[in-house]
Amino acid sequence: MSILSGKTITYIATSAAAVLVTAADVLAVPVVPNFQQGQMTTHTETTSEVVEVINSMDYNTGYTYSVSGHGVEPQSGTNITPSGTESINVQAPSSSTNSNGISSTWTGLNMGTRPAWKQSTPGGQFSFVESYMAPGLSNHTIIERTTKIQSVTDTTSIFTQ
Repeated sequence: MSILSGKTITYIATSAAAVLVTAADVLAVPVVPNFQQGQMTTHTETTSEVVEVINSMDYNTGYTYSVSGHGVEPQSGTNITPSGTESINVQAPSSSTNSNGISSTWTGLNMGTRPAWKQSTPGGQFSFVESYMAPGLSNHTIIERTTKIQSVTDTTSIFTQ
């Protein structure tokens, strides 16, 4: 019995050694798909929003004074050219679109020094137009535009082997 036991032990020890040696030499086998045909479908949705603010300010940098008509003349001793000027400070109006804080100073006409006019013939026909365009902000335009963009892409790939 002891010999049979010895052989059995030797056989088990040899089998274990063979497994250990074999396990070190085993490598992974690549998996190759085995199919005939297939289909892949994707669905992508993208939404974006663009907000634009156009803030345009037009300024008069000087003044314009003009008089026109007929049947009128300057009063005696009155110079027809205005003589006085004054500094004008201009502050842009407040808004929610970053126009705050813009200010400028220009020299304009002192309207208290403009010439005085009278009718050439009292009771006669006449026309008289006096116009003054001061320096400063003459036009402030704010355009706010929101553009929403939605993109939907559906892709289907069909493949065979």
